[in-house]
Amino acid sequence: MSVVIPVYQEGDAIVSCLRRIRREVTLPCEILVVHDIPDDSTVPYVEAIGAEDPRVRAVLNTYGRGPANAIRFGVDVAVAPVAVVTMADGSDDPRQIDELARLVDRGVVVAAASRYMPGGQQVGGPRLKRMMSRYAGRSLHWFARVGTRDATNSFKAYSTDFVRQVGIESRSGFEIGLELTAKAARMRLPVAELPTIWLDRQLGESRFDLARWLPSYLRWYRFAYGRQLTAEQIRAGAADRARKYADADVAPTPVAEYVPPQQP
Repeated sequence: MSVVIPVYQEGDAIVSCLRRIRREVTLPCEILVVHDIPDDSTVPYVEAIGAEDPRVRAVLNTYGRGPANAIRFGVDVAVAPVAVVTMADGSDDPRQIDELARLVDRGVVVAAASRYMPGGQQVGGPRLKRMMSRYAGRSLHWFARVGTRDATNSFKAYSTDFVRQVGIESRSGFEIGLELTAKAARMRLPVAELPTIWLDRQLGESRFDLARWLPSYLRWYRFAYGRQLTAEQIRAGAADRARKYADADVAPTPVAEYVPPQQP
């Protein structure tokens, strides 16, 4: 699998994150730490670890700044059939990376680490964000039958073939997890979940901007409801969705045919 970690000026905080991932992940993998700028403070620490562990490498995102573009770039350059997206802030449990990847290997296209299913828990974080995320996850599970109670969590594993079939339209925040879950639901493809305990980050500052990214979350929340679509219909609709939201700061970009970028 390919483990994709978007970062921005994490500095030495990335060391403990990578230490846990290297210790807990037992499946063959590459660990891609995706940064937006060449002089990001995270890069020297990643390169030092990479010198000892060839699985780890820093990857410069050329799609544009922001977590959505970093994740999109990381998935595009991933060489494995499974991509697991996890955060650099220590909020996700790295012991579950193998489990999520195995679910995709068994046939689901999206495997979600769920805070809101039995056995899951969210510790810390802004109260409003927790309430909105929980409501969105449960209502999508009940009414849109998306296959997970936590569609908004970024900690997910994906079939890279599926992602390249439907494309990623998100360009702003962390709504990619919801976008791809919604697309899987509209295609009636299998989505699975396992319980996770999410811990609010202990070091550094959160990059999550609820006010800025809420319109994108609402768009993909609405998209999850509707008739069954094919991958071709989803891609064809990307241009219409871009026009519909052309006046918004978070307007999606039409999805072109997937062309792998040059390996860094």
